[in-house]
Amino acid sequence: MTERQKARENMRNIFITILIGLNLIILGQLNGFIPKYPGVGRATINNIGTSGSSTLNQNGITTAVSTALPSVVTVKMSTTVTDYSIEFNPYNWFSPFYRVPSGTHTNEQNIGSGFIVRADGLILTNKHVVSDETSKYFVITNDKKEYPITQVYRDPANDLALLKIEPPAGGPVLKPLALGDSSSLQLGQTVIAIGTPLGEFTNTVTSGIVSGLGRGITAGSRYEGYVEKLDNIIQTDAAINPGNSGGPLLNSNGEVIGINTAVAQQGQNIGFAIPVNVMKGILSKIQ
Repeated sequence: MTERQKARENMRNIFITILIGLNLIILGQLNGFIPKYPGVGRATINNIGTSGSSTLNQNGITTAVSTALPSVVTVKMSTTVTDYSIEFNPYNWFSPFYRVPSGTHTNEQNIGSGFIVRADGLILTNKHVVSDETSKYFVITNDKKEYPITQVYRDPANDLALLKIEPPAGGPVLKPLALGDSSSLQLGQTVIAIGTPLGEFTNTVTSGIVSGLGRGITAGSRYEGYVEKLDNIIQTDAAINPGNSGGPLLNSNGEVIGINTAVAQQGQNIGFAIPVNVMKGILSKIQ
């Protein structure tokens, strides 16, 4: 065999070897022994891990909400408003027009939120939600039933109020919310807010984290003519609005760790809640 023939034979052997190697790689990929693109394979594994964690967190929130929702209520205010008509007195040149009472009408609106803390009909909300002592108040439960409030205990120092309702005999059993421990809260902890923002959107659920602890704030209400100072407040970025006041702030176990109380008007997602441990002391005094 000449040198030229030997070179050709070597080239053919090399070509055959390369073909066999490529075939083995393709077969390995088709059978799953060799990943097609190692980089994509790693990214896919990481994405699966992230998605799984997100799913677990979402499942925790939905479970907490479904547990707590039957215990959250909307607070409604009913106010008697006097109507007036304008009459004319031609003999009074300085003030010929004057108002005369012509009747009354009832003005009703949803003004806040609350939650059941005892099965005998005790409900917690903010004091500023039920501050008008001349009005009548009602609570609307998650099943759309409405109950008149028979007693109100106001604690102005902590902006809390306890409401008492008397469910009819044989009616649905009132389910109190489990109370957590606000002293063990940590920054970044997941929290969930439930309430009736703007007095319209009942059973609204938002979530966020604990943004700050031990805050001191000066809070006011459009339903009141004065402001009050509150200390040791929880800050959260869970979206709350007027109407959320008195609703629960929950941990991921569905336990109350705060009472939603105020929102910063000049910022976004800056809300405040009273720690639930403050309410525990008040609740222990109510028979």
